[in-house]
Amino acid sequence: MNCFISFYVSTFRLTLHKILNEMAKKYFENMDGFALGKENLKLLVIGFVIIVVGFMLMTGGKASDPSVFNPEIFSFRRITLAPMVVLFGFLFEIYAIMKKPKSEK
Repeated sequence: MNCFISFYVSTFRLTLHKILNEMAKKYFENMDGFALGKENLKLLVIGFVIIVVGFMLMTGGKASDPSVFNPEIFSFRRITLAPMVVLFGFLFEIYAIMKKPKSEK
């Protein structure tokens, strides 16, 4: 019984994957109706990476013993640098959205 269920699930997944791939190819071949151009999408990805790096800079400072205070949580990197990086990432995202795509005429 489990063999049949897994067969049908895998067949359904393959069919769904093929349908989604065909739809994506048709959609991305002609991006004229899309609000953002390829350059805007690349800038959005870069902005997202900047934001993730900012949040990664905030991590750490954990004390090995929970009853002992670790002053490392108040380091320059976590309190000042990381929030500035995240803010810059969000500002970069706004720029990426607002930037007019170049016309290819």
